[in-house]
Amino acid sequence: MIASELIAKIEAHAPRELAWERDPIGLQIGDPNRDIKTVMTTLDVRPEVVTEAIEQHVDFIFAHHPVMFRPAKNLDLSQPQNQMYADLIKHDIVVYAAHTNLDAATDGMNDWLAELLGITQTKPILPNADGVTGLGRIGTLATPVTVAQFAHHVRAVFDVATVRVIANDLQRKIRTVAVLGGDGGSEYPAALAAGADAYVTADLYYHVGHDVLADDFVVIDPDHHMEAIAKPKMAELVQRWQVENNWSLTRVFASTVNTDPYTYIF
Repeated sequence: MIASELIAKIEAHAPRELAWERDPIGLQIGDPNRDIKTVMTTLDVRPEVVTEAIEQHVDFIFAHHPVMFRPAKNLDLSQPQNQMYADLIKHDIVVYAAHTNLDAATDGMNDWLAELLGITQTKPILPNADGVTGLGRIGTLATPVTVAQFAHHVRAVFDVATVRVIANDLQRKIRTVAVLGGDGGSEYPAALAAGADAYVTADLYYHVGHDVLADDFVVIDPDHHMEAIAKPKMAELVQRWQVENNWSLTRVFASTVNTDPYTYIF
């Protein structure tokens, strides 16, 4: 099959119009008319991920985070980022990114996060006109739990070393929970206004944390790498489409590289 067939399916599932206007989604590198056999999914496209792709003879990388957030100022190959672009082109690897459009889509990032956390009966925090798609999800837990209990649950399901908790009372009971993958600190007022008792998101800024406490709200931050759930979930999507469309792909798999830039020392 050719890459454009897979791209069309991705864009049907996560339409481009769902993306934020300044989000550089879509085809990042490569020829959409290239024949593909092996697909790898990843959260980030980093040099070590590209090395893995080359070693595994990958033809198509399906990424969540765009590889080219900022335009390259030159093609100096002594710079690792530029060398990564060169390696992708040299090995004829197509790179496609679905970012905020996949966040907002049904059966996309935020639905996956809500499911993992045990949040049910969900709806978007920031709904689009259709009321179904949109950023974030808010719903309910099966039973009320304390902030501390839920924070431990968040740490366990995301398999992270630690979580940051912003709360005035760790023993407060919560049941209505919102989640927004990635950097969602600026959207905490929307989660609060939607009726959430607590909000799971990442990259919360120091002064925003003070605002959360002043609003007597609860935010739990398990790190931006929480979105690594996308790797197996995106692979599952492609595998499902492979069966439904009788594609000729020989292998679909999730990258095994951990691209979390943080190391926690206790």
